[in-house]
Amino acid sequence: MRIAMFTNNYKPYIGGVPISIEHLAEALRRQGHTVYVFAPSYEGQQEEPFVIRYPSFPVSIAGAPVPNILTKVFEREVRDLQIDIIHVHHPAIVGNVALRLRRKMGIPVVFTYHTRYEEYLYYIRGLKSLERHIGGVEWYLKQFCRQCDMLFAPTPGMRRYLLERSIIGTPVEVLPTGIPEESFRRDAGAEQEIRNAYGKDVDYLFCSVSRLAKEKNLDFQLEALYCLKQILEKRGKTFRHLILGEGPDRKHLEQEIALRGLEENVLLPGNVENAKIKNYHGAADAFLFTSKSETQGIVILEAMAAGTPVIAVDASGVCDVVVSGENGILTSENALVFAVRTAELMEDEALRRQMEASAVETAVSYSEEKIAERAAAYYASACIAARGHVARQLHGMLYS
Repeated sequence: MRIAMFTNNYKPYIGGVPISIEHLAEALRRQGHTVYVFAPSYEGQQEEPFVIRYPSFPVSIAGAPVPNILTKVFEREVRDLQIDIIHVHHPAIVGNVALRLRRKMGIPVVFTYHTRYEEYLYYIRGLKSLERHIGGVEWYLKQFCRQCDMLFAPTPGMRRYLLERSIIGTPVEVLPTGIPEESFRRDAGAEQEIRNAYGKDVDYLFCSVSRLAKEKNLDFQLEALYCLKQILEKRGKTFRHLILGEGPDRKHLEQEIALRGLEENVLLPGNVENAKIKNYHGAADAFLFTSKSETQGIVILEAMAAGTPVIAVDASGVCDVVVSGENGILTSENALVFAVRTAELMEDEALRRQMEASAVETAVSYSEEKIAERAAAYYASACIAARGHVARQLHGMLYS
């Protein structure tokens, strides 16, 4: 099968969607499919086979350039490459291009609902306030989804979320982001180096991977870490927490860390190469996650693949992966509760070891190869359904 993936952002931009696209595309290619990624142009981008760069404007939203969909690249390449199906990863901008090609060329379009878009409205001035009054974003998403041939939800919870919003007439299937085989390969030497660099002088080492941005709920995370510091100090224990990633809130978070007196406890090492993030997971005693805007939380599964239990705020996407008491802990959005549960887990080494093993078992069920096989089957089903729809239209035109 010849597949085109359309995206508004891609490498070198760091984010969950580019990672998800890269994982799925590579796994599908290993299974014999031809996959092209249509991605915007960036400064400092690296040319890669099967990645087709289209122009973008010299402005950005949330750190990503705005694609120029006026270009003829999409239509020309899709026709020349004889694409069978378009898998679009954003409902706006390239999403509009995908639907236009569907109407013009009859190519089926599937869409992955990666993001809780309502959590990102504040990036566009005035839009969040407008959305509260008229609900324009939700209306647009419904219209977009209804025009696709199939929708993918990363978790069962997100599938329910979509069905509750009256997405009528479009099949909704569950297709998580897969975990690459490399994520399961531990590097004891690299993990020890990280432990020596960041955790040699403390009792516990934690980490998280996140864009440093408002929607990731990092202010709450810092509040919980402040509570944790008070709890552990009374017990004669210390910790350090690494928040890997970059984003627009770095300066704000640095100020909040200083305000709470957490300079020795919380570090912001910046972006880390994807291939090396697993070593930070493996070096940590637990992975802390407080975002409430996830549809799946791929970083949670990557932590689990390294055998690291997850402590997270109970929220959509997250609760489909973390089984509290088995592979991690889910808490309410209460800083003291989050801190207490973290401290309790650190003191119960037997439970921690049990959770480490369970975390790996969970991650294995999301292996890249299994997810790619499922995606290919869904693509085939969408293509068959689209051909049937065209045949019914032609029959109606001929015999009406």
